[in-house]
Amino acid sequence: MKKCNTVKNNRDFNDIIGKNNYVKDANLMIYYNNKEKGFYRFGISVGKKLGNAVVRNYNKRRIRNIIDKNKNLYSNETDYIIIVRRNCLSQSFEQINESFVQLMNRINQKEGAKNEKK
Repeated sequence: MKKCNTVKNNRDFNDIIGKNNYVKDANLMIYYNNKEKGFYRFGISVGKKLGNAVVRNYNKRRIRNIIDKNKNLYSNETDYIIIVRRNCLSQSFEQINESFVQLMNRINQKEGAKNEKK
């Protein structure tokens, strides 16, 4: 994942989360927001309650790897915030990847339905 494709500003995180468009399951929660910048951005959040810095960084690396593996699933005009949930700590990489794919497919279905209404 390139550096230009990351959300780092606290204000940007709050703007995306404030739109209240999200999908979730037991492992991940993904907030998303459409924009007109022409490129996607991802932000990853792992709370301090989930573990120490080693555990949090390990999970961020796994999520970044999953994002890079599934580039065909997300839109170029959307910002995403991925929040790692406690259940994710006990899951394998393949299970988290499957969870991410299912959530991104749900987002794409919702966005497709919105575009059809317009």
